[in-house]
Amino acid sequence: MNKVLLFSLFGLAVSLPAFSQVSQETIEFNKQKQSAFKMEYNFPEEALQKALENRMEQLGYRAKEEKGFLNRDKGFMVHKGAFVTEVTEKSMDYVFKIEPRAKKNKNGSVLYMVIMKDGTNAASVLTDIEVERVKGFLTHLAPEAERSHLEMQIKGQEENLAKSEKKFKTLQSDSLSLENKLREIHLELDNIIKSQTFQQKEVENQKKLLDEMKAKRK
Repeated sequence: MNKVLLFSLFGLAVSLPAFSQVSQETIEFNKQKQSAFKMEYNFPEEALQKALENRMEQLGYRAKEEKGFLNRDKGFMVHKGAFVTEVTEKSMDYVFKIEPRAKKNKNGSVLYMVIMKDGTNAASVLTDIEVERVKGFLTHLAPEAERSHLEMQIKGQEENLAKSEKKFKTLQSDSLSLENKLREIHLELDNIIKSQTFQQKEVENQKKLLDEMKAKRK
């Protein structure tokens, strides 16, 4: 078999496990059922969202996030007329939604990606190559999400360290304050002991004087 073909097949075999994590499912957006690409990540929502924001900002886009208590599309991030050449050379509307992978799994999240053109879902008109590019785009977010997660952990640890250092300094200050108070108490106690000793001698002298006076009685 041709060596080039063997190499190509090997590369495809290596890449398939990564792409196999991407699936196509249906979600509701803009009051309609939409075909969406879905990928699960082993990182929390915040890390994945930061990775996605960074990637789209590198392309020159910032999402419009759907908000509002009664907005059924709340949480969706929309990029209208965006050129994501990793996927296709044509401008498309890219809609993203990030959710926790499971309620009990805070370290896992799911990303849904809807591609639209002129208000219509474009998943069915994408070529096979473009579909693979979509999978590649989603897969390549994982390293960025990992970096974002690490930075979050570092920041969290820095905050923990700052809190610990602040508590340590407070304890040091309290200890010094107590040591000063203890020193003052010792000094006061020494003064009291000296005064007590002096007062005891004075009592003894007063008793002697009284006894001497009583001895003069006739």
